[in-house]
Amino acid sequence: MKKIISVLLVAVLALGVVGLAGCGKEADTQKVVASIDDLPGAKIGVQLGTTGDIFASDYEEEGSTVERYSKGADAVIALSSGKIDCVIIDNEPAKAFVAVNDDLKILDDPFAVEDYAICVAKDNSQLTADINKALAELKSEGVVDQIIKNYIGDDTKGTCPYVSPENVDRSKGELHMATNAAFEPYEYMGEGGNVEGIDAMLALAICDKLGYSLVIDNMEFDSIITAVTQGKADFGMAGMTVTEERKESVDFTDSYTTATQVIIVKK
Repeated sequence: MKKIISVLLVAVLALGVVGLAGCGKEADTQKVVASIDDLPGAKIGVQLGTTGDIFASDYEEEGSTVERYSKGADAVIALSSGKIDCVIIDNEPAKAFVAVNDDLKILDDPFAVEDYAICVAKDNSQLTADINKALAELKSEGVVDQIIKNYIGDDTKGTCPYVSPENVDRSKGELHMATNAAFEPYEYMGEGGNVEGIDAMLALAICDKLGYSLVIDNMEFDSIITAVTQGKADFGMAGMTVTEERKESVDFTDSYTTATQVIIVKK
């Protein structure tokens, strides 16, 4: 009997050692990100080609590893499973992700503030001017604020959608909008299989002003500017930040909203 107990005791101790070794290994690979100051040396998840990707790249020189995903949701899944230490992404999509992931939170301090605008090919300056004119009218009429409030705000969400006027003129044909429908509430796939969100609704309002029908082409985010420059789409709209690097390839309209980049971490 004593021999059996001794064997069991050795087995239990062995398991404990293995468990402790495993814990030690996990601790070595995890980094707590409690503020922006903790980003150097962290494993940062981003959506490929986004502003978060651009900003996070600066930290690679400080020892950070940037993991790039085709969708923001994939980066969030990686964070939940412990493969990365944080995710840098826009505030509104971040709130949507955190709402359905109890183990995650958004750090209080914003990472960066940015302006969203519509990208247009450099050789299509007339369309840029036309969109700017339509945007100015929609802003003065309160339509831009109405659309944003329809998707953002506890008291107004879903209560004030934009509806095209009756007998709207669409005689000029189609305008194709390139987007990435994985960026709620700016663009996402609705229950009916159509792209919905702030950008989709605002694009519709712009097309109504200009006399076009709107066609939305869903693609990977980092393909949008290429689609616009190659003439496969007339404009790109996907919560896209105006940056000097992007301005080398495309022109941007006036900004239609200001957004914030934030950091998602585990609670």
